[in-house]
Amino acid sequence: QVQVVESGGGLVQPGGSLRLSCAASGTRNTFNTMAWYRQAPGKERELVASLRSGGSINYAESVKGRFTVSRANAKNTIQLQMNNLKPEDTAVYYCNVEFLIVVNVEGATVRRDYWGQGTLVTVSP
Repeated sequence: QVQVVESGGGLVQPGGSLRLSCAASGTRNTFNTMAWYRQAPGKERELVASLRSGGSINYAESVKGRFTVSRANAKNTIQLQMNNLKPEDTAVYYCNVEFLIVVNVEGATVRRDYWGQGTLVTVSP
């Protein structure tokens, strides 16, 4: 049973920094993609940053230059360094982890993804 756990949320003043961590356990597979999403009150969930196992990274325009996603040393673990935080960054931040599961001897794969429970980030004076 794959489990995804986020940590590091909290209350911070505008201009401050936080570092979020996401760890996936319960599998011997290595992730294909790990990503951070966020959902603010009354809004839809949106992609913040994603990191593929090959190293490619994407950011939402609203966080470029302020947020950095990186792979941690532990297997299936990533971090999100958030600098110069703004009140509009206030949201529940969720981690999504996607694996490619081999399903036959020919090497065919299926995608399986898992969500964490989320961690609240509040940016307020």
